[in-house]
Amino acid sequence: MSAAAPSKQNLVVAALTALATALMIAAFFAPIWWVSLTAPNYPPDAFPDGIRIHFHFDGVYNGCKAAGKGTRMDSEIIQKELAHDDERYNPITDKNKDVNKGAQGLDCVHEMNTINHYVGMFPIATGAPVEKPLAKFFFAFFTVMLVGFMVPRRKPRLLVLAAGFAAVAAWIIVDQYVLGGLEAHVAHYVSETATFFNEPEKIQGWGENVTTITHVVIAGTLLAMLVVLAGVARLPSFSLLLALIPALLPVFFLITYAGWLWFFGHNMHPWGAFTVKPFMPTVFGEGKVAQFSTYSYPYWGYGLLLGVMVCLLLALLIRRKQMREGSAE
Repeated sequence: MSAAAPSKQNLVVAALTALATALMIAAFFAPIWWVSLTAPNYPPDAFPDGIRIHFHFDGVYNGCKAAGKGTRMDSEIIQKELAHDDERYNPITDKNKDVNKGAQGLDCVHEMNTINHYVGMFPIATGAPVEKPLAKFFFAFFTVMLVGFMVPRRKPRLLVLAAGFAAVAAWIIVDQYVLGGLEAHVAHYVSETATFFNEPEKIQGWGENVTTITHVVIAGTLLAMLVVLAGVARLPSFSLLLALIPALLPVFFLITYAGWLWFFGHNMHPWGAFTVKPFMPTVFGEGKVAQFSTYSYPYWGYGLLLGVMVCLLLALLIRRKQMREGSAE
């Protein structure tokens, strides 16, 4: 094999990994999955997307948009969130006034929480209370792993990994402990959880559990950094995991998403206005709960994750071939 062949293969591996890294970072800021509820009291001409929310890695966001000009919702509903100093709308004197200027649409996260609490479901913010605030650190961890994977030689790779992990570890400690990120998150979690079912002792216990589990996960993340460094230093084939683990992000997301849907469907509060037997909410496709039709599908961010998987699997195949031939470590 000519000397140019390994060099070309290294460039291909680096390009595929760099593309995967860019897609992964973009996916962090993108909506990964969407869920919508429709019902007779939310007519499609007024709510064309139903009550829709978008799932991101770091939280759940509003998926509803302000209605377009000329629609029934635009003509019949004041969509703008009114402040305390807004004047009361007068249909005669304000007929030609654009009262919806700057409207962002219905807050569908709040609306879905309101709907869910009637059957005893806890607020959406209750879900993934450890994963969401730590997601940015996990992505930083994966980014360092991928940058290390681009390096074909072991010693330079170890230097890159050590420097990157040290920076991520410092960021975690400063953000969560020095700047009080963990404490602020737990306070917000307790407040949101108590929105509809205010049981201070029980919810405070949940908050303490979130704090404890977060400590454990942070410690586990720091330990994982050391394991990766030791594995790359001692086992040649261990470096393949630097790309394989981030490649499985689409799988990790689905497992986490399905697990928390199970939690919501099997931990309903007895104070709900309507009694519903424990159930598994729809993970993918269409379902039915009481009078509501539910829709749950991947969004464009999940496409980015699939792109990450494809790029990294291709890079892994090339790097594995290089390692067999001795042109990479």
